[in-house]
Amino acid sequence: MPVSISVKTRSRVEMTDITSEVQKEVSNAGLETGFCMVYVPHTTAAVTINEGADPAVCRDVEAKLSELVPANAGYRHMEGNADSHIKASLIGPFILVIVEGGKLVLGTWQKIFFCEFDGPRSRKAYVKTLSG
Repeated sequence: MPVSISVKTRSRVEMTDITSEVQKEVSNAGLETGFCMVYVPHTTAAVTINEGADPAVCRDVEAKLSELVPANAGYRHMEGNADSHIKASLIGPFILVIVEGGKLVLGTWQKIFFCEFDGPRSRKAYVKTLSG
């Protein structure tokens, strides 16, 4: 059964570092070797891995996505958040991370980010560990 992580976003578009919460769930599961999947069950949010040392990277990603998929571009979706659905599709709903020695195998600068595209909201990300 997957475990859920609660994420409370504060703005319409933001990238929130959830690495420590994911690592906590890997530790709680007692997984030494295998994989960790993080899945976002929302159509206007996503999850990705990117640099976490410089906050400008997230701001650059957010800005480029807004440039590529502007908020008000004459979309047919009447709810007013079509850009959010498109951005979520581009980034994707899940990641898979190797686990060795009970730790997420991430690069020196890598962090796991919950990507909000239609906030602020209370959201969830699911964490599932797989031995192997």
